[in-house]
This record gives sequence, C-alpha cells and structure tokens, in this order.
Amino acid sequence: MTTASARHILVDSEEECESLKAQIESGAAFEDIAKDHSKCPSGGRGGDLGTFGPGQMVKEFNDVVFSEAVGVVHGPIQTQFGYHLIEVTERSE
Repeated sequence: MTTASARHILVDSEEECESLKAQIESGAAFEDIAKDHSKCPSGGRGGDLGTFGPGQMVKEFNDVVFSEAVGVVHGPIQTQFGYHLIEVTERSE
C-alpha cells in the first residue's frame, strides 16, 4: 500500500499562507514557521503529521500528498479547515 509522510502549516487566510510560504522560500525553517503560526496541534511538532495512507486526510490534502512532488512546499491549499502549506517529506509505493 502507498503511504506518505508530510508536514503542514494551517492558517486562516490565503494571504497569511502566501506570506509564510515566501518566508520559507527565503530561508526560514518550515518547522519554526509551523510552531509559530500553525493553527493545527501538529504545529508544536513542526507541522509533522507522521505517516498515513490514501483517504485518511481530506480530499484536497490527499490529492497534494499523493500526486505532487516530494520535498517541495505546496500551497496555499484550501480545505474546510483553512489554508495549508504542505510539504510531502516521503512517499512509498
């Protein structure tokens, strides 16, 4: 079964998500931004969501994790929870 590991940052607005992505692309550590800004409890772990399989996350999140490039920060991705930056850290087939 395919599995993936990912980390994310959850915020309330697309604008905030874009701003945080720009900070990461300028060299800020994803983990630090997640700890300081993410509204998800995973923020305390640097946004780490651990390993999971297809269908365990909401559709928009699942689509990114199981089809987009590994090691790249994707987003903003809007879900029912808000706006996410998502980094797929590992994926196995």
